[in-house]
Amino acid sequence: MKNRYWLLLVVIALLASCTDKFEEYNTDTKNPSEVQGEWLFSNAEKTLSDQISSTNVNNNVWKLWAQYWTETTYTDEANYDIVNRTIADWTFYYYYTGAVSNDGVLSDLQRAKELITAQTPSSDAGKTVQKNKLYIIDLLQAYSYERLVDIFGSVPYSEALDINNIHPKYDDGMSIYQDLIKRVDADIAGLDDSGDSFGSADLYYGGDVASWKKFANTLKVKLGITLADVDPSLAQSTVESAYQNAFTSSDDDCLMPYLTNTPNTNTLYEDLVLSGRHDFVPANTIVDIMNNLNDPRLPLYFSENGDSYVGGTYGESSPFDNYSHVSDKLLDPTFPGFILTYTELQFYLAEAAARGYNVGKTAEDYYNEGVKSSIIWWGGTAAEASAYLDKPSVNYTSAVSSTGSWKEVIGTQSWLASYTRGLIGYTTWRRLDYPIFNLAPTIDSYDQIPVRFTFPINEQTLNKDNYEAAASAIGGDLLTTKIFWDKY
Repeated sequence: MKNRYWLLLVVIALLASCTDKFEEYNTDTKNPSEVQGEWLFSNAEKTLSDQISSTNVNNNVWKLWAQYWTETTYTDEANYDIVNRTIADWTFYYYYTGAVSNDGVLSDLQRAKELITAQTPSSDAGKTVQKNKLYIIDLLQAYSYERLVDIFGSVPYSEALDINNIHPKYDDGMSIYQDLIKRVDADIAGLDDSGDSFGSADLYYGGDVASWKKFANTLKVKLGITLADVDPSLAQSTVESAYQNAFTSSDDDCLMPYLTNTPNTNTLYEDLVLSGRHDFVPANTIVDIMNNLNDPRLPLYFSENGDSYVGGTYGESSPFDNYSHVSDKLLDPTFPGFILTYTELQFYLAEAAARGYNVGKTAEDYYNEGVKSSIIWWGGTAAEASAYLDKPSVNYTSAVSSTGSWKEVIGTQSWLASYTRGLIGYTTWRRLDYPIFNLAPTIDSYDQIPVRFTFPINEQTLNKDNYEAAASAIGGDLLTTKIFWDKY
């Protein structure tokens, strides 16, 4: 399996980094050739995972904004400066149009969809494969748009990806979410797990259609629960109609299987090891919470500084040698990229049960399974998980009784379990308001902590009219303007 992925990733790397000479010698000006749609799909999968995994502050600051990490020397990003490095612009590039040697995730998927739609399979089996490929592509597009909405709020959607329209309008986030749920429903109905799909060109699931069906239902749960505070009826019906066919164990996790050699390693390895830089240490926010809980994941997430775990003060210069570091697990070039996981699902369902949805089990059942699956995935044991869940400060019943808030209990443990998955942890904090974050030095009050990215700077000039309309519609293009689902 790994050899198969290695060969495919080598091809992707070659496609992305061909020299001018290669293009000159190999371009037939009379008969231009197209990259196959299947390769574009593979490239989109890798680009998406690379962007999610990366800790390069030019394009991903979520591990900082989720207060999992803080910076050692240059602290702009931990203090919420996304203008200096035009981080919002880079985010748009990675998802829409492409940046540097990579094509945009959505544009690659769109072109793959067009090329595969144009194929003319002659057999019924071939037609099933073609349809399955198109549904899977659509699922990754839905996943990508959901992330964009969760980052910016309103984004180009209905007019996006049209190369003839360089001034797309912005659709409001709620409308996008509603349409994404419809798209995912259509994908679930259309996927035929008696047939094949991408085979080895699918880096996540190896073309297994049944796995993609579970992915689709899990994504649907995620979309639904995110709407819980703004459209309770739609949220409940969406979650209840999907949860039974979603992930059933961590074996179902959607992961990117990175390899030992560049350019096919996890981008964390590139950023933290190959770069030779020491730009980050764990933040005191997460380290202090885990110390207080005597969390068994401490040695799995971090290394000790001396004989204890010490996090750098969030947003302040935190010399590398004075604090704990990330664990060796994260420095492994083959550490997988997380797309969507069983553990994440368990906390969504715990929240759903706490809200009174009919999801088959209690909030405590799902909460316990989320904590347990997280500990075991990271290398802990079932015994450690059980002992941890017996602690009064962790046990669901006693913790809710003590705090008076299921949001605090579920939110804190969901955030802890989402470590390294910055946007997921940051979104948990925005939706459930827990755990309590620390104030960066540039922040005077809690309500000044950013809750979204401002729109890209280029959009303010290159797509001015639509930018201004979008900014006005959400109440101002500010870091503190809440995304539509962030009601409280």
